[in-house]
Amino acid sequence: MLVTTTKPVEIEHDPRDPADRGPGKTGGGDAGEGGRRPPEIPKYTGGGGDGDDWSKRPAGHRGPRESLQRHRFGLFSALIGDLMFFVAIVGAFLVRRSSFHIDAYNSVVTDWRAIQVPSILWLNTIVLALSSVTVEMARRGMFVERGVMEEWLGIGRPVTRRVMPWLLATLVLGSGFVAGQVVAWRQLAAQHIFYATSPAMHFFYLITGVHALHLAVGLAALIVAVVGMRFIPKFGARQVLVDCTAWYWHAMGVLWIFLFVLLEYCQ
Repeated sequence: MLVTTTKPVEIEHDPRDPADRGPGKTGGGDAGEGGRRPPEIPKYTGGGGDGDDWSKRPAGHRGPRESLQRHRFGLFSALIGDLMFFVAIVGAFLVRRSSFHIDAYNSVVTDWRAIQVPSILWLNTIVLALSSVTVEMARRGMFVERGVMEEWLGIGRPVTRRVMPWLLATLVLGSGFVAGQVVAWRQLAAQHIFYATSPAMHFFYLITGVHALHLAVGLAALIVAVVGMRFIPKFGARQVLVDCTAWYWHAMGVLWIFLFVLLEYCQ
């Protein structure tokens, strides 16, 4: 009998087949040899499933940044509405300045008379600009990383010690601005220039008075911020308070510069 022997057929295994992988095998070596990336090792952060990714948490529970952004949005929305009010005043100012009528002799007649803006308003503008710098220093001081960590952990209050002088300086400068506005009104009264003197005076008192009322709101917010830095226990709440107060103060500063240019150069 003729016995025939055959060579066993070699079976080629696909390195991508999970069944062919032994313990510790990655199915093709590193990315350079097998053309495949090694399996990714899951990262465990101890965060209960979503790690430290606050964005995966439900709305209202995404940490202090969500609260800060929500309060900023509310503040900016209110400021936009307030801006529309001042736009209406400025529009009325420009229309009234350009108004005229034709008399019986076909001559153009207008009762608008430009006024001399008190020079103290220049000083007031510089004071308000400086106060915007000090309140910004206070706002940025609330977000210095090292101090924030110490406050969150209850080690101490380094942020409070750093921010408080800037808040107090802003409060003093802001009070000085309002006092300067009162001095300007008294200077005009001493010259017998009152609200009913001319249409230009109507708008001068209206614009400066309404802005002073808005700045008084800012001063009240600064007082609350100073007191809150001492007595509000939650650091996140103190951050929101100082941040929103600073942005409101900046808005009032920019608005005043625009109004001052309007009164000084656009009469």
